[in-house]
Parts: sequence; C-alpha cells; structure tokens
Amino acid sequence: MCEVKLPKNGCTTVAVRYRFVFETTGNEKQLKFVPHKVRKLKVEVPKAETPEELKPETVIYEDDVEYLRSLDPKEWKSQDHYKVLGIPTLRYRASEEIIKTAYRKKVLKHHPDKRKALGEEVKADDDYFTCITMAYETLGNPIKRRSYDSVDPEFDNNVPSGADLKKDFYDTFSYYFDLNSRWSEKPHVPKLGGPDSSREEVEKFYSFWYDFKSWREYSYEDEEDKEKCQDRDERRYVDKLNKAERLRKKKEEMSRIRSLVDVAYNNDPRIAKIKQEEKDRKLAAKRAKQTAAQAKKEEEERILREAQLLKEQAEAAERARIEAKRQEREAQKRALKKERKALRDLCKANNYYAENTEENLTNMTGVETICEMFSLAELEDLNKNLNSKGKSAFVEALKEMNDRIEKEKQEVIEAARQKNADNNKEVIMKVVPEWNQENIQLLVKAVNLFPAGTNQRWDVVANFINQHGSFNSSARFNAKMVLAKAKDLQNTDFSKNNLKEVANKQAFDNFKKDKRNVLNVDESGISKKLDEVTLNGDSKKVANGDVKAKQDSAWTTTEQQLLEQALKTYPASTPERWDRIAECIPNRSKKECMKRYKELVETVKAKKAAQAAVVSK
Repeated sequence: MCEVKLPKNGCTTVAVRYRFVFETTGNEKQLKFVPHKVRKLKVEVPKAETPEELKPETVIYEDDVEYLRSLDPKEWKSQDHYKVLGIPTLRYRASEEIIKTAYRKKVLKHHPDKRKALGEEVKADDDYFTCITMAYETLGNPIKRRSYDSVDPEFDNNVPSGADLKKDFYDTFSYYFDLNSRWSEKPHVPKLGGPDSSREEVEKFYSFWYDFKSWREYSYEDEEDKEKCQDRDERRYVDKLNKAERLRKKKEEMSRIRSLVDVAYNNDPRIAKIKQEEKDRKLAAKRAKQTAAQAKKEEEERILREAQLLKEQAEAAERARIEAKRQEREAQKRALKKERKALRDLCKANNYYAENTEENLTNMTGVETICEMFSLAELEDLNKNLNSKGKSAFVEALKEMNDRIEKEKQEVIEAARQKNADNNKEVIMKVVPEWNQENIQLLVKAVNLFPAGTNQRWDVVANFINQHGSFNSSARFNAKMVLAKAKDLQNTDFSKNNLKEVANKQAFDNFKKDKRNVLNVDESGISKKLDEVTLNGDSKKVANGDVKAKQDSAWTTTEQQLLEQALKTYPASTPERWDRIAECIPNRSKKECMKRYKELVETVKAKKAAQAAVVSK
C-alpha cells in the first residue's frame, strides 16, 4: 500500500503503469520491471470549506441588563454597539437581518413605555434606551457600520512578538493574517499555506501582502463633529483637522501591516529554504563558471604548449636542414678541392701538356681558369678523360673554357650596350631647359613679386617663368630647379661679372624700343581700371591731348597687375619701397611707378566725387 497525495491543480485521477516482480532463475532471484495494465483510480477532492450563512433564527441574543444600565447616553460613541444589541460574538459577521432582529428584541423589552408599565422608574433625559437607539442607527447604516467596524475595540491590532515566534510558525501567523484579511480591498486573499507549499504560492502570498490595500478608515473617531459647527469656515477647518488625523492613523495602520509581513517573511522557514536554494544555485553557477574558466585557461595553455612544441620542432628541423645543407656544401667543397688538386697534379706530372715554355705558361693559366669555371661533375669527367685520352682531352677542355669566356664577354657587352641605349633614351626624354638671360631676369622679378610666405612660393615662381620665359624646346622649369638656381644666384658675387650691366643695358634698349612704338600701342593692353574710368566719362585729360602722356609708353595690363601686386607686397612702412616696387616691374623706373600710382589715386578720387555728385542730385 502507498499513500497518494493529490496535486493542487484539481486532478482527480491517478494512473499506475508499472510494477516490480521477483523472478527465480536457478538459485538466484532477480527483480524485474514489468509493464502493468493502466488502472484509473477515482479520488474525491475535498471541497473548500465555506462559512455557514447565519440566520436570525439560529442566533442566540444576549441581554446584559447590568451593562445596559451602566451606559451613559452622553458617551454613546464609546460603547460597544454589538454588545448593546446582544450580539457581541458575531460582530462584523452579523447580517442586516440579524441586527434588525436584535434591535426589535431590545425594543420589546427595554422600551421606556414597557418598563413604565412594569412599574420601573424611567428618566426621560438619562435613559439607557438612547444607547440602544444609537447602536442601531450606527449598525443599521452600512456607511456608519463600516466606520465603526474599522475601529472595532475587540479587534486585535498586535503583531507577533518574540514569545509568539517561538511557537509554531504556521499556526501563529495564519491567525494574524486571517484576522487582518478582512480589511483587504481585493477579494480572495491568499492563505499562508504550510511547509509543503510551492515556491510560486509562497511568492504569490508575500507579493499580495506587500502590496496590501486596506479599506479601513477612521472617521468614527473624529474628535470634532462637523455638524455642530455654526458656519462654513468653521466646518472647513474642522474637516481639515479630521482629514489630517485620519491620514495619520491610516499611515500607522499600513505601517502595522507592513511590520506584520516583514516579521513573517524574516521568520518563514520556506523563505529561508528558498534563499538557501538560491544561494546554492548562485554558488553552483559561480563554481561552474570558475570551472569553465579554469578549463578554458588550461585548454589555452595546452594549445600554447603544443604551438611552442611545434615551433621548437620546426626550428629543430630547420636547423637540421641547414646543417645538412652546410655539410653537403662542405662535402662538395672537399670533393671539388680534391678534383682540382688531382687535375693540377695530373697536368703538372705531364708538364701541362706543353711543348715549350710559352705554351707551358699558357696551359698553366688555363688549368687555373678551368679549376675556377668547371663544376665538380665536369672536373671528374675531365680527370677521367685526361687519364684515358691525355693531351687531346686537355685541348678540348681549354677550347671549351675559351668558348665560355668569349660567351660571357659577349653577354656583358650586349648588356652594357642595352643599358647605354636606355640611358640615352632617358637623357633624350629629360631635356633640361636653358637658363638664359631673360629667364634669369624673370626669376629675379618673380622672387621679388612673390616674397617669402607666399603659399607654394616656388611652384608659383616656376609657373611665372614658364608663362613669360623663352625656351628652345618643350622643357619647362619645376620648383626644385628654380629653387636651386635662386640659391646659386644668392651665393654668386656679382661684383666679378657684368650681369647687372648687361641687364640694365637690355632694359634700356627695351625702353627705347617701347618709346618709338608708343603711337602703335594696342588699346586692348590698357589697364582695366583706366577702361572703367573711361567708360564712366572721366577721360578729360586724354581728350585734351596731354603731350607728356603721349611721349611716355602706355601701361599694359600685365604691368598694371604687377604694380598692384607690388603695392600689396610692399606696404608704406617698407624702407625704400618704390625702389623695390620698380624692381618687380620690367622696363619701368621708380619715377614712372610713382607717377602711375598718383594718376590712379587721382582717377579713383575723381570717380568717387562724380558718384557723390550723382547721388546728391
């Protein structure tokens, strides 16, 4: 027989599928696992206990006359209303019908008229029947009854103390949780359970109580009666005081419930078991992680050792291969040395196969050349042929040697010829432009025109020379060539040559040539600024036929741009400014540059004055 414990999911069927049997085989008994036919066992599930509904006929109503006579009608609020109506044991479980029945019974027995008829003296203003009436008015009204039940004096508001904790945990705390479950706003309050409760049930229970919502309120204990106030302001003030006091008591109540739950949680053996299981699980996971890490580390170390071993084996094999190769070379050297010595000895013994001294010297030199040119196999064959054939073999060897030398010479000559051809092609492709006098002058002007600090200065200078210089071929200057020439000119002592005189003479000749052709100047070469001035109508001086202007050569567009660039490069604070500006402009003197500058200033001023006059009109 075995005891079957039903699960809590409502299952009512237990299936028995297998059985064990002993079978005797010879002198030995064996336990065998034999399939069994399925049998279904019907089990009745115990129904949940539901509290019996109380009926007025089954209730026993108490009548404590001494307690009723001891009541003070003025202090009716502090009395026990359930005890006044004779149902002190039912309290919040009493239905409305029971309360009405209890009140009727009290009226029939304790009404002043009834007692007067029996000869009892009744005081009109100080009779305990007023307490009965107030008890019914409180418990007969659902709202007032809810307020009174919230502060029921018979309710146990205590929390289990140290002495209670030493008792059985489940019995002790089941009483307190069942007692406080009446305040829950949510129905179906979960039970504490027992030691066999599952982890889900335990967690659900404590989750519910940690989020417990209580409907308990404390309006019955208001110290001030709002209805007795004389005006609206006083009622508002009293209502404010009452709300603050209710809120304080509500907080105390929730703190009490939380303390109860905390005490139960800290002393629950199931929670301790769950924590220990969680701790063991984490510890096992940590150990598994450490074991995995250790195994990984050991695997990495093993792989590293294997790699190191393979590396050492490869290095050893490489060293062995190199040593074998070295020994092979040494063996070849020894064999080659041996064959060379054999050849020399053999030739020496036969007087180098010569008939006279001159031929002897020539053949001796040939033997040494053969020793240097022939390989080991060729020397072995030659020694064999010399032993068998003699001089004919030696002559053939000399001929082969001479053929090889001639072939090598031809190869060297062909390689040199090819190299020279390639160099000639490169020289033809890389034609260096010529530094003539005009290009040198342009270099000096460009260096002055583009001073130090100009972005990519030497590239700009090279472009300037390539644009304005004269060349005999398609070659052009680059920045490196221009920089080298500038350094060369900087280090040159001009006092020992006539470069400056030649440049000045050429500049004077160009000046004279331009003066002769002043009347043939192309109007397209006039400065842009002068064209603008002429278009604006400021050409009065030209129209008047200034004689001196006709005699001077006109400023071309290039000269005008060089002048503007020089004015920007050399500001007014530069010493000897106009000398430097004149150096930047070919064929123009310092005086001409200053005159041109003044003309431009006057032209710009006249233009501004004309514009101002137009604006004023």
